[in-house]
Amino acid sequence: MYNSKIIGLGKYVPENIVTNADLEKKIDTSDAWIQERTGVKERRHVVKGDGNTTATMAYKASKIALERAQMKPEELDLILMATLSPDYYFPGSGVLVQTLLGIAECPAMDIRMQCSGFVYAVATADQFIKTGMYKNVLVIGAEQQSGGLDMTTRGRNISVIFGDGAGAVVMTRAENNSVGVLSSHLHSDGEHAKELSLIGPNTNRWVHEIMAENDPEDISYYPYMNGQFVFKHAITRFAEVIQEGLDATGWKKEEIGILIPHQANLRIAQMVQRKFQLSDAQVFNNIERYGNTTAASIPIALTEAWEEGKIVSGTKVVLAAFGSGFTWGAIMIQW
Repeated sequence: MYNSKIIGLGKYVPENIVTNADLEKKIDTSDAWIQERTGVKERRHVVKGDGNTTATMAYKASKIALERAQMKPEELDLILMATLSPDYYFPGSGVLVQTLLGIAECPAMDIRMQCSGFVYAVATADQFIKTGMYKNVLVIGAEQQSGGLDMTTRGRNISVIFGDGAGAVVMTRAENNSVGVLSSHLHSDGEHAKELSLIGPNTNRWVHEIMAENDPEDISYYPYMNGQFVFKHAITRFAEVIQEGLDATGWKKEEIGILIPHQANLRIAQMVQRKFQLSDAQVFNNIERYGNTTAASIPIALTEAWEEGKIVSGTKVVLAAFGSGFTWGAIMIQW
């Protein structure tokens, strides 16, 4: 059995910055209201015609990760693409990234686990590498969500939170089993699936049916979130899965070099930080600059933390996520 490790990281976000002041012009909201509830100051949104899609942003992040890994695209054995906003209904965006990278027949698989998508993708890559089936795996989290948001006062509770972007890592075999991914922990519970969801169009209600009804109050094709309910569950599940990871590795909370939580809401991250009595230096947040980029949030934050020198050889890294499904998970990495 092999251990897997990350050897290259990259991120890409659109150039277009949307501040809270910009949103005030479209929505009945305020900078103070948004920051108090979410911690978000600004986010990046694609601009129609700028060439940015989920796949192209994923490609740009992947190119950087591959360059830093000193690996050519043709050396990849597998591409895992975590996203809830693929370019098409089908096929998935993983194959589009494969084509952009110029590699033929490399298997590419999309993973639809929403905010937990990147954690699930890293865990999946780790298992493929552990068994020896694949050696080099590109893992991506990418989202283009802004085009599907209800940018009116009606949708403000959700629309002020989300942003676009992509992050990617290159994973390969570790030289020894004392470094790399030491454990992964995945969970889901579909009982509360509709509390954080985008219901339609779907196989029970296709586009032509929605168009025929022409109901201006129909918001089934916009994302829905039961905010307080999700908030409470997120705090509980974050704490549980991080503790599960600590128990599995034998790490003490004081040994955590850096915790990178999914950037869902700054208040959630702060409550988890207090739960484990972690210092500010032990937790990395960038939601104030990018908002919630769903599957892209952890790889973007992981890349930034590494670029800023917060992750070096020997750092104990914890990746943790909670999202729609409900799904949640954690990855424990010895860098």
